[in-house]
Amino acid sequence: MRAVTRIVIVGGGPGGYEAALVAAQHNAEVVLVERDGLGGSTVLTDCVPSKTLIATADVMTIAAESTELGVVMGDGTPPDGVVGADLGRVNARVKALALAQSADIGTGVERAGVRVLRGSGRLDGPHRVVAELDAGGTEDLDADVVLVATGAHPRVLAEATPDGERILTWQQVYDLPDLPTHLVVVGSGVTGAEFASAYTALGCAVTLVSSRDRVLPGEDADAARVLEEVFLRRGMTVLGRSRAATVERRGDGVAVTLSDGAVVEGSHCLMAVGSIPNTEDLGLEEAGVRLGDGGFVTVDRVSRTSAHGVYAAGDCTGVLMLASVAAMQGRIAMWHALGEAVRPLDLKTVAANVFTDPEIATVGWSQAAAEAGDIEARFLTLPLATNARAKMQGIRDGFVKLVCRPGTGVVVGGVVVAPRASELIFPVSLAVEANLTVDQLAHAFTIYPSLSGSIAEAARRLHPDQV
Repeated sequence: MRAVTRIVIVGGGPGGYEAALVAAQHNAEVVLVERDGLGGSTVLTDCVPSKTLIATADVMTIAAESTELGVVMGDGTPPDGVVGADLGRVNARVKALALAQSADIGTGVERAGVRVLRGSGRLDGPHRVVAELDAGGTEDLDADVVLVATGAHPRVLAEATPDGERILTWQQVYDLPDLPTHLVVVGSGVTGAEFASAYTALGCAVTLVSSRDRVLPGEDADAARVLEEVFLRRGMTVLGRSRAATVERRGDGVAVTLSDGAVVEGSHCLMAVGSIPNTEDLGLEEAGVRLGDGGFVTVDRVSRTSAHGVYAAGDCTGVLMLASVAAMQGRIAMWHALGEAVRPLDLKTVAANVFTDPEIATVGWSQAAAEAGDIEARFLTLPLATNARAKMQGIRDGFVKLVCRPGTGVVVGGVVVAPRASELIFPVSLAVEANLTVDQLAHAFTIYPSLSGSIAEAARRLHPDQV
């Protein structure tokens, strides 16, 4: 059997470009076809831009809530002190940083020896990709292995068609020249909650429309409760168990009509109601690739599709729509295709983060799963209110929660709600990955004072002999 040498990747997001780097490292001939730019929507219109916007919002929150630390704000006249956001400048920085990150990725990929084609690719059977080039014409690319990493795009409702000016998807908010006076966010999942949190911090009145009884219905219930309390305290209006029936422009604003007939008026509306995979018109089913519900590509734990030699990675698979998961799926696909030893994707070791303020970071098994009987486990929640560093920094909200196996004390999950929870979750993630026990986690030194000290404290309290 001839060794795999020709790899064609359709899509240059994290799943695509990380796979390209692995394949090039293993001396394969790699061609990557990308339509919009290296990094894909993750870098250009989604993760990188939104977290850049959130970085500004974080600074605003710190400034606004630092009075108890002795910080005195002026009357708005320089140099006494000004706190405000120039959204035009913020968005200019957001877009510039996204383009710079995309360029850096492109440089790295091409330096590794990957051939990058700017255009759109579609399968012509399982071992050929036809690239329609932006420069004109087409190119047929024969392949031993094809990786589909085409991502996803915002779901659009017929009753709330975005116009890019007043009714927006999360890809369109970065063209706003000025801060909305009243932003109505439809959808209380991760994307909706993140933007609602950010725009509240930037000084915008925000109404969050949630079809469920709480924000972030897919997250830890205690964490979601803390976040909703923070939202309300900061002045956000949260409409639970409310579903948007229609959204329409009215003059210089929008009107969101709810299913019960109530109308919420605002200056702008952000629709955050899910994603649709970019799998149409790619020749997938004709090539033998099975699509599941919603058009997502069906893959196994090593990223194989139902067509021999065709793999898929990232949001187009719907496995877990995170950049980190997309990148790992892409790497696993190449390792498997090139005959390397590979461990199948294990979603119970994936760390995830909601970039609200405070952040919510999770990994592994949840308390809800333990209570439902899906796993036998113990869990403990330790509020940050008792943490010395939290007191010093004026942190009032948040906690550390650990989940471990009874008897052995092996750490199987955790939740951190805190500023920079995305950084604090790492020791818990490492414990889950390495099957460490609560005793091993507790015996590691932590800095005093530090927020991470609460992780060790929670581990000590979960000692297997403790009741």
